[in-house]
Amino acid sequence: MILTKQYRCIHSSSCQCTKGHLSEDVIFLVFQHLNWNPKLIATLSCVCKWFDDLAKRVLWKEFCITRAPKMMLDLQSNGSHSVDGNWRALGKLLIYCSGCSGGRLFNSIQIPGHFVYRTRFSRTSGKSFLLPQCRTDVLYVSDPCEHLDQGEEGDVGFFRGVFKSFLVSKVRKMLIDRRAQLHPTAVCPYCKAKLWNMLQAKMVPQSASCRLGAYEDCIEYYVCLNGHMLGICTLLPLSDSEEASESE
Repeated sequence: MILTKQYRCIHSSSCQCTKGHLSEDVIFLVFQHLNWNPKLIATLSCVCKWFDDLAKRVLWKEFCITRAPKMMLDLQSNGSHSVDGNWRALGKLLIYCSGCSGGRLFNSIQIPGHFVYRTRFSRTSGKSFLLPQCRTDVLYVSDPCEHLDQGEEGDVGFFRGVFKSFLVSKVRKMLIDRRAQLHPTAVCPYCKAKLWNMLQAKMVPQSASCRLGAYEDCIEYYVCLNGHMLGICTLLPLSDSEEASESE
């Protein structure tokens, strides 16, 4: 991969990097050797705006492609080389459970967000979160991140996902046609875009709770303007969950 070489910070006159940077080629090779470690990419991004720009353009993209190659290939297979909401947002979505601690979403629960070691995203599972008239859309959804024994809330699961080509999706068109309202204050934890509440828009199918192994009336999720999805559910006890899966 050939990269344009930049030696000095071109973004900020107040930047402390007055003696120039390593070339992008060298940084690329270093992070390739480190297997695109996301914590180190995030650390590098904090050094200055030049490094932050490099991370957004190159390093987060390589991290995503390495972490989920088939998923990334599919997300870009419409002829465009861009990803809605940028590569850094997608990289964070792959490894970060948003939880809920701000009091603006999922008001009844307070669980801080956290990084996860590994999460499986499934295009097949995504179909269960779409109304029948929208199932030609492509949505990747994670397995729920389980937070057990949350008092009165029981066993709570957080899930997240991403649409392919959300700007031309049937879900987005339906949200607009139904004049769904954006949340007045909350934003996507991955890209900071505004959020639609799918429950308020009456676009949560029964198949979603079956796929998650959750109570039907205890599932809620949001979709942002860039097509990132985040949601919460109350998980059924294991035996009940297995029966729900069989009935599906």
